[in-house]
Amino acid sequence: MAIGILYQEGLKEYDFGPGHPFRGSRVEIFLQFLRQNIPEDDNYRILEAASAADEDLLLICRRDYIEFTREYFKAANLGLSYPGSFYKYHSMDNMPVGRPGRLEEAARLVIGQAKAACDLVQKGTYKKVLSIGGGLHHAKPSFGEGFCLYNDVAFCGLYLMQKHGLERILILDTDAHAGNGTAEYFYEEPRVLFIDLHQNPRTLYPGTGFAHQIGAGPGKGFTVNVPMPVGSGYGSYKLVFDSIVEPLVKEFKPQVIIRNGGSDPHFSDQLTALGLPVKGFKMIGERVKQMAEICDGRVIDLIASGYNEKVLPYAWLALISGLAGFGLVVEEPEPVPQRYTSDTALADTEKVIEEVRANLSNYWVCLR
Repeated sequence: MAIGILYQEGLKEYDFGPGHPFRGSRVEIFLQFLRQNIPEDDNYRILEAASAADEDLLLICRRDYIEFTREYFKAANLGLSYPGSFYKYHSMDNMPVGRPGRLEEAARLVIGQAKAACDLVQKGTYKKVLSIGGGLHHAKPSFGEGFCLYNDVAFCGLYLMQKHGLERILILDTDAHAGNGTAEYFYEEPRVLFIDLHQNPRTLYPGTGFAHQIGAGPGKGFTVNVPMPVGSGYGSYKLVFDSIVEPLVKEFKPQVIIRNGGSDPHFSDQLTALGLPVKGFKMIGERVKQMAEICDGRVIDLIASGYNEKVLPYAWLALISGLAGFGLVVEEPEPVPQRYTSDTALADTEKVIEEVRANLSNYWVCLR
């Protein structure tokens, strides 16, 4: 069965301007690479979604935040200034450089795609739907940060609970940065199991996502942070899936899996310090596909991150190939540096796993 891939040209407007790490060219680069390597045919279908309306955004954001964000980025795109306190609503890393794209309009497209992905999967139109440009996991209800305006990961979780009545949703975040925004939305929510694999927050933005942060109130035990040691490679990620992710999924029995994250765990990413090779991204996709058998194959995949544009299309394609079962071998685009030919972080990863198990053993039989 073909997978659905949500994409449209307007996504390239998600561009913070010349010199900023997050440029809109990433989505065009990837789509061209995808089409060069895998024909659409019965493999996938490119789909378009409607832009999100204010009513949709109000599911995840306060109205004053939406209004400021809309007007500020509209003015920035036109080269104009906008009155009001930018830092009340956004962090410095969301400050556009020069003339950005139509950022807020593109961010609405991302939320529109998230909504469409949920509906398509729940109606059974497609078992697996990918949203290109999605996974904006740092945004919060009234504050944008980490290159994120509106949090489509949180939108999927809330929309699936409210519109489709789901009671067991897995969110698996494999972005190199901790999904601090997503975590805040669901920190006290037992219907969402949030598993977040990310670089040790002592060494990377946003500085949250420690193993002892496990949720609160009725949601205690349903936030699972796995802070990966610097340099973590294929062996470390495989061990975490074997020891933490897969056992939890089997015990939780999700009705759908939402995965987000792009290429920034790669060893040559320009903003991070992990050690995953391209074959590791395919492994992640394959493991998600395998785990999704428990929920009749239903997966929503949100993919945007990565800050080395030479590597990004290869890692994204490897993720998708693994998830969809394309059987394509995606080669490493660059020579592997000597320090990454073996996973030197494996022993430290084992210690992290033990810490995670100790913190959560009271909540999950599989971790005792």
